[in-house]
Amino acid sequence: MDKTKGHSGAGMAGFATILGLLALLFLAMQSDVGRSVGFLGGQYAYSFFWLALAAVVAGVVLKVRAPAPWASFGTGLIIGGTFGVVLLIAFFVLLAYALSNLSVP
Repeated sequence: MDKTKGHSGAGMAGFATILGLLALLFLAMQSDVGRSVGFLGGQYAYSFFWLALAAVVAGVVLKVRAPAPWASFGTGLIIGGTFGVVLLIAFFVLLAYALSNLSVP
């Protein structure tokens, strides 16, 4: 197969897949779905990070080893996973900033 031909639909599907999974994980945290099995806020944060990182790794593997449509899907996974990691880093930077400017009487 030709690896140079663009498959924007497959790339969009990869991005939407990881974005959907990250959104479902965030919604599960908001509605406290995992409380019955012992999930607390920290476990959701770890899960979010590892899911985003796994998407980047899987995307790189698909980009390097798979034929054309799957390589584009891998590109979408890379972009979506990177977006998830950046969101998580931004959240922790914002949290650190808020806590550093907190005035306690």
